[in-house]
Amino acid sequence: MGLKIVSIVGARPQFIKAAPLSRVLREKMKEIFVHTGQHYDDNMSRIFFTELGLTEPDYNLGVGSGTHGYQTGAMLERIEEVLIKEKPNFVLVYGDTNSTLAGALAAVKLHIPIGHIEAGLRSFNRTMPEEINRVLTDRCASMLFCPTETAVKNLRKEGITQGVYLTGDVMYDAALQFGKIAEKRSTILSDLGVTPKTYLLCTVHRVNSTDFYDNLKGIVQALIETEEAVLFSLHPRTKKFLKTYGLIELLKNSSNVRLIDPVSYLDMIQLEKHAKKILTDSGGVQKEAYFYKVPCITLREETEWIETVKEGWNILVGTDSKKILQAIETFLPSSNQSTLFGDGHASEKIVDLLYDYVRSVSEKDQQWKNSSPQSH
Repeated sequence: MGLKIVSIVGARPQFIKAAPLSRVLREKMKEIFVHTGQHYDDNMSRIFFTELGLTEPDYNLGVGSGTHGYQTGAMLERIEEVLIKEKPNFVLVYGDTNSTLAGALAAVKLHIPIGHIEAGLRSFNRTMPEEINRVLTDRCASMLFCPTETAVKNLRKEGITQGVYLTGDVMYDAALQFGKIAEKRSTILSDLGVTPKTYLLCTVHRVNSTDFYDNLKGIVQALIETEEAVLFSLHPRTKKFLKTYGLIELLKNSSNVRLIDPVSYLDMIQLEKHAKKILTDSGGVQKEAYFYKVPCITLREETEWIETVKEGWNILVGTDSKKILQAIETFLPSSNQSTLFGDGHASEKIVDLLYDYVRSVSEKDQQWKNSSPQSH
């Protein structure tokens, strides 16, 4: 049976999530890989395909950056064209980006069933674009693949109980798989001349952190005031606003902060694994900090990964420089870790569920066609 799935990705974290899943998926079904081009910089995109062993996209829509309305609208239009041409049995979307929502909207309007990887996550902050994307995508999806028990409970509270599956987290699959590879291949520590557990690693990219002067200034102030050495990996968006607000010179002139360009996935793993602490506003990096047992200081007031906070490995500090500095100085994990994110085999579970669902829907559709008046 020629079952065909279209997988839609567009941002760096989605490439990571897709890597272990795509490998298993292609053993059972034909996968058409669509890259929206939301992340288009080579350091944010192409190098990931190479390192993760992902095949080159069947379609690169080249949407690029822009306002939320422009970006989502352009993706929606171009994804719809692909779906009409390919006529897949199923569409798979990941996470909470504009690519996720555009893929879900395009598919649901064409009556193509949708699977949502990382369903059920909630920050409960509707001012975040990502939160809107999550909620709407979950409403469109036929199959909701939840990484944690909390995600399942969130959906239940919203009245969503059909098609909900607790599978574990595909990012944990990736962390186990690529963490070992990174130790063998990455030379980033020696390239930068840094010693394990002697530096803080910082990543910032969310709108609330970058676009508002006071918030970005608070983060910068904390970084230059701490006595710890800091490696600050600059997302293109962050670099743009640091320049716009005249803050980048403060970092360049500091004695302890070192600015570096975005690094490859394997290099990022090495930097995360060997950091003393991690400061971030990224959901994915929060989880990776947990996977690699590194204390995480989250530069937000809320998180969709509340389990990591409850277990004492993550602390929410927002963008207030005093709170950030206090966490840098005093925060340490308060408990041992449990198996929050599954057993490292989420990809296999998802593919098995997908295969059974798609095959069942396809067989029913064929039976309907065979029994319809037009077929006689």
